[in-house]
Amino acid sequence: MAEPHIPVSINHLSCRICTKLLRNPTTIPCGHNFCRECIEWYWDGEQRDVSCPECGQRFPSRPCLIRNTTLAEMVRDTERGLNRKRKEEESAEAQLKRGRSSATENTLCWLHNKPLDVYCYTDWKIICADCAAIRHRGHTFGLVMKERKRKQDEVRILQTKLMETLQEQEKQQQNMKKKFNQIEEEAKKTKDDCETVIVEVIDCLQRHYLSVRKLVEDQAEAAAAQINVALQDLETKIEEKKKMHDELNLLAQSDNSAFFLQEWPTMQSHCEKVLLLSCNESSEDQLSQFEVTKRTIEQIGRKLEDFCHQQFASISQFSLTGEGWKENVEPTTREDFLQYACDLSLDPQTSHKDLNISAEDKQVIRLPADRCQIPASPHPGRFIHRYQLLCREGLQAERCYYEVELEGDKAEIALTYKGIDRKSSTKKSAFGANEKSWSLDVSRTYSVSHRSESVELSQERRGKKIGVYLKFKEGTLSFYEVSDSMKFLYKVETQFTEPLYPGFWLDNKCSIRICDLKQHKH
Repeated sequence: MAEPHIPVSINHLSCRICTKLLRNPTTIPCGHNFCRECIEWYWDGEQRDVSCPECGQRFPSRPCLIRNTTLAEMVRDTERGLNRKRKEEESAEAQLKRGRSSATENTLCWLHNKPLDVYCYTDWKIICADCAAIRHRGHTFGLVMKERKRKQDEVRILQTKLMETLQEQEKQQQNMKKKFNQIEEEAKKTKDDCETVIVEVIDCLQRHYLSVRKLVEDQAEAAAAQINVALQDLETKIEEKKKMHDELNLLAQSDNSAFFLQEWPTMQSHCEKVLLLSCNESSEDQLSQFEVTKRTIEQIGRKLEDFCHQQFASISQFSLTGEGWKENVEPTTREDFLQYACDLSLDPQTSHKDLNISAEDKQVIRLPADRCQIPASPHPGRFIHRYQLLCREGLQAERCYYEVELEGDKAEIALTYKGIDRKSSTKKSAFGANEKSWSLDVSRTYSVSHRSESVELSQERRGKKIGVYLKFKEGTLSFYEVSDSMKFLYKVETQFTEPLYPGFWLDNKCSIRICDLKQHKH
């Protein structure tokens, strides 16, 4: 069924107070109609006489309000007819908010049919003059055209800033591309330069190797010549002695006693002279020179290997990030620490005479008093009164890490300057009792000592293996108990001024072994 046509102006069905369609239409004595709530609100605000909001007629008293049933039905029918129009107007208003209207001053308010030429700053809306007076009372307003001009100025300023930012970022993009190419070129050049240096070092080692090889060959040739001369001399003397022996046999077998007695004095004198002659053997041990050469080369090899480990470890401590070269993060797992592992060996020339060092210089044992060895040969670097010794290597790389395994009840794991006193029986030569050394004292618990001041740690000893992590330039020294995980014990913070030498003190029947970490390094 088609919707009936309602030949009534929408203004006649609207409340003159709220300007909306009448709700609960109410007629007052002058014949005008209002929403019941609106007229009650209007009269509640009157200070003197009660009057009609539309025609202004005054009433002697507040009239009784009568509901207009016919008008209410007309409003209900009109609302159904206005739904489609309202949706169209709402769509138009939405387009207006999105800025799709090209002629804001010509767009009409769907409610009051007036131009939308007022801009409400409070609600950020475009409205008509009636909306400003009724629905936006107390707000701040301006003209749409002026506001558009102001907004257009803001758009131009924003566009200028955007273009400046865009140009700057494009410039940064070009610089980054340029830097990327530079990085590739520099990386290639660095690899080539490194290869050149390494090849030169290999050539240098090769030349020295050939020199040492020639030296050994010359030593062997000289020793062989010397032995050959001695051998020839010995053969001559052997022949003389054999000849003398035969002559003595002939003399002894002679039947002529007068001949025997006449010849014997001369024969005896000659025989004694032959017996006094000795072989021209070299006073120098022919094999010792080879042993000396071999030990010297082994020492050079260890020093070169340690030097390479330390220096290349310092290079690997930096990684390339988006912001440039930055130091790696602190290690947390054992695998992280192992990348800074350094190779250590015990120095027998510093060891107390009652400490027994293994052949490979990796383990030391303190022997009981009744099993002490023959007194060690004197050496200026030996600890005389304390059961201590040092490692050969001084540590001063950016980061160093090593592990020791302890067997026994009590020991000290220390780092010290080379100049620590070796001969005093006082605390001057004790690890952790002077300004030149730092010591982790291990027993049932742990403590850390320096300058005779000790810090007792709450951590109970549960394992045998101790990890030592040194950051020389940063001035930190950390101790860990190593098991399946790294248990932090203590961290020393100071400033190191000289290379640090690992050292150990051992209680009776105690042993310390330097762990081999080469196979674990990446």
